[in-house]
Amino acid sequence: VPLAITSLLPVALFPLFGIMDGKEVSATYFNDVIFLFMGGFMIALAMEKWNLHKRIALFLLSISGVSPARILLGFMFASFFLSMWISNTATVMMMLPPAISIIDQLQKNLKGKSSKFQVGLLLGIAYSASIGGIATLVGTPPNLSFVRIFDIYFPSATDISFASWMIFSFPISFLIFIASFIILYLSFKPKKENWLNVDKHTFHNQLKEMGNASYEEKIVFVVFTILAFLWLFRADLNLGVLSISGWSSLFPKSKFINDGTVAIFMAIILFLIPSKNEMGNRILDWKTASKLPWHILLLFGGGFALATGLKDSGLSLFIGEKMSIIATLHPLLIIAGISIIITFLTELTSNTATVEMVLPILAGIAISADINPLLLMLPATLSGSMAFMLPVATAPNAIVFSTNQIKVKDMARAGLLLNLIGAIVITFMTYYWGQFVFNIGSGLNPSWLIK
Repeated sequence: VPLAITSLLPVALFPLFGIMDGKEVSATYFNDVIFLFMGGFMIALAMEKWNLHKRIALFLLSISGVSPARILLGFMFASFFLSMWISNTATVMMMLPPAISIIDQLQKNLKGKSSKFQVGLLLGIAYSASIGGIATLVGTPPNLSFVRIFDIYFPSATDISFASWMIFSFPISFLIFIASFIILYLSFKPKKENWLNVDKHTFHNQLKEMGNASYEEKIVFVVFTILAFLWLFRADLNLGVLSISGWSSLFPKSKFINDGTVAIFMAIILFLIPSKNEMGNRILDWKTASKLPWHILLLFGGGFALATGLKDSGLSLFIGEKMSIIATLHPLLIIAGISIIITFLTELTSNTATVEMVLPILAGIAISADINPLLLMLPATLSGSMAFMLPVATAPNAIVFSTNQIKVKDMARAGLLLNLIGAIVITFMTYYWGQFVFNIGSGLNPSWLIK
């Protein structure tokens, strides 16, 4: 049975077993987080339709240079940046053609023999797509699952906005990105003689072949830039030494406006603007928008329904009380344990499904043990995207593995080290950086933490 169909089980079973009313279960499947994902994904589909994402990638690669370190860094950074805004699957698919062109040049230099650098290059693209996804709310589904499940359990808490999430998670993702680059470069650095004939104009030529940016590309870029600005500055930003009032405060009902409102509003604009190159069409049409990953939307809904059912039935609190003993441990040990368990669990399971199963339990533990739930839920969410060891762990890994250039042992060896580094970075950054962004240090339990 497809995972999306499995996620519909609460609609059928919760009412039958007297856990939730059928109307309430159905309502959990469509909410502001779903619209945030839909709006953001529609903008991403418009970027793909008019090849704006390819132009951005080639531009970044064209300024990176063609030495081994610069090539690897250029591909990884382009993949990292794009996956912050569009799906990691689309990012990797788009980055493969220019990567293959570099690999072909290397094989010509080696007269058909394989080079270990091509393994590092492909792994770098896949890993960076997963790492970049954790930097923004729309970068990967587990982030949005966390926001909604956190709201289900703690409706009185301050909203996790696009800006506050990015302030917290971007430094974490960037540190893991740097670590992955160092690991891959040192592990797969090519011999100097294999690099002599790589054309330094490779990416400039590919960018030149695209011609000047079209009218549609410019419109999508402007809308995308405005969307990012509106997301970042919607709510008040308190940076300690600097406080910035959000633009939503200009409206009489500022709390009515959320990130989903903004995403849908900007997506609708693209449906209204006519295209110049396709007469009679708009910048974004339904044919393109219908490519939305509906299975992910159902998976979201199933996770939200499960979280609500666990809360309403009292099961999450029951499990939390049984496991509240972990509160006697130091917070760093608790975070480290969660990070390592989720990191290796997500190697074998869907990262979204894993996070949606675990977060309600962690919320129950936090309530029972009287500790800040963010201390448990944030590292679990971030660790859900740290799947680097196996081809089946995530779509980017599977895509680069399908090129037949990578052996499982190469991915497992590099991925294991990166898994461990990711767990360490998430542990310390959640505990120390999280205190600054979300006040999640020990002894600072918020007023909204109520049984």
